[in-house]
Amino acid sequence: MLELSGLTRRYGDHLAVDDVSFTVPTGAMVGFVGGNGAGKTTTMRMVMGVLAPTAGEVRWQGRPVTAAERRRFGYMPEERGLYPKQPVLAQLTYLGQLHGMSALDARARSTELLERFGLGGRVKDKLETLSLGNQQRAQIIASVLGDPALLILDEPFSGLDPSAVDQMSALLREHTARGVPVLFSSHQLDLVDRLCDALVVLHQGRVVASGTSEQLRASAPLRYRLTTTGDTGWVRGVPGIEVVDLDGPTALVQPADEQVAERLLVDAVARGGVREFSRIVPSLSEIYREVAA
Repeated sequence: MLELSGLTRRYGDHLAVDDVSFTVPTGAMVGFVGGNGAGKTTTMRMVMGVLAPTAGEVRWQGRPVTAAERRRFGYMPEERGLYPKQPVLAQLTYLGQLHGMSALDARARSTELLERFGLGGRVKDKLETLSLGNQQRAQIIASVLGDPALLILDEPFSGLDPSAVDQMSALLREHTARGVPVLFSSHQLDLVDRLCDALVVLHQGRVVASGTSEQLRASAPLRYRLTTTGDTGWVRGVPGIEVVDLDGPTALVQPADEQVAERLLVDAVARGGVREFSRIVPSLSEIYREVAA
């Protein structure tokens, strides 16, 4: 299990990461979301030892992480690290050797993954001749070589078409099924919602929300949509009801609790026909906008 405890990073007077703490359990996939400049990349760099924290600690399996353990982490940086003028297979084989694989095993594993990602016919091509999406595929392959104990991926799905997203998702699930913790950042909240066991929302360097999608939705404000056969302006005078939006026969309301919501429904029925009374389940995007406001 990966644990981040009070991670903080300052650049002069600028506090880029402020007391960030969360865990990535064994075999879990955790999505790391936040706007540009939220501190996601800086946090990941501290996990990998690229940056030293101003304060706080990174722990692996309950102990402070060591340089030797970090060498077993698979990392995909924000700035892609492959060499544009080198053949794809040759440099992947070299990177595999840096992870401790034999040249033969590194070449075989790289070839297998290139074929899986539809690049079997491009193994001798220079990286710069590939499309941006295919370059991304090659970078993903580089991060999973060497049987990583942990995967840290900064925007791994950026630039991938739907087919490649599915391939990448399947690859990550294979690793979590073997107990590998996976932390990845993404701006694609629907993808995070679909793939991840939990997510961490970062805003201005601080964790503003964390948990499963269900937990975050359960913590969202209680809201209902009421649609009647007449005007719903009367709901403004109901105690315990905050009107979020009102448009003729439809009102979006935020009751103080479920009992207040039930009384509102009784009042609406007494006043005439009720066409809809439904709990609003927020999307992950809406939750993100709420907590990062």
